[in-house]
Amino acid sequence: MKPHESIKLFEDKKVRTLWDEEQEKWYISVVDVVEILTESVNPRKYWSVLKTRLKAEGSELATNCSQLKMKSPDGKYYKTDVADTEQLFRLIQSIPSPKAEPFKLWLAKVASERIEEMSDPELTIDRALKQYLELGYSQNWINQRLKSIEIRKELTDEWNRVGVREGTGFATLTDIITKTWADKTTKEYKVLKGLKKENLRDNMTNTELILNMLAEASTKDISEAINPKSFEESKDVAKQGGNVAKVARAELEAKTGKKVVTSKNAKKFT
Repeated sequence: MKPHESIKLFEDKKVRTLWDEEQEKWYISVVDVVEILTESVNPRKYWSVLKTRLKAEGSELATNCSQLKMKSPDGKYYKTDVADTEQLFRLIQSIPSPKAEPFKLWLAKVASERIEEMSDPELTIDRALKQYLELGYSQNWINQRLKSIEIRKELTDEWNRVGVREGTGFATLTDIITKTWADKTTKEYKVLKGLKKENLRDNMTNTELILNMLAEASTKDISEAINPKSFEESKDVAKQGGNVAKVARAELEAKTGKKVVTSKNAKKFT
């Protein structure tokens, strides 16, 4: 399986998804779907009870659900129950919810959009642009954010090339980059901005995004030049890349007298 992680929005609620290129299908977090349909304060427990009942009834849905590693609110990757779109349609029938029909329509739309995007990759960018506009972000910020996604993808492609493990490996190197340039780990950065489940990059200011992009682009370029042979060498490269942005940050703060890393989040600047 070659999954590509993505976050989709249903009525402003985040749904974790993975696209499997080989099988050409979406795998979607069951817990995220349960949370939307039930509005439960503890969707994991709700799903656990429902799964037990479905198994007792002999439902194939409960026994055929796969587990894939997905990113959790703490930034780490954990095995999570996932289902493809066909399985999710059956799951929706097991949960009484006024959102069942709207969610079915949304699910069908997500599936069709991916097929369209495979034929025309520019549609991915267009849809991301529309989504951020609907959330109230400025056009200037959106341009920076879309560029940051491109740079991040180039960096993770480089990490894959040199054999860094996705999940914990990516998270560790990202933490090193962030800690080096921002003097905060990803978790500390999110605490500063008062975030929980929200994406850190979606809550960075323009300047923060630019410096984070500089750090990640520098890490990618240095990695290509050095070609690290071990994870320890990749960690050292991450520090070097983060330091490029740290120097730029220090000079900018000296010129302006203002801190770059702040508590401002999307609620404050959208």
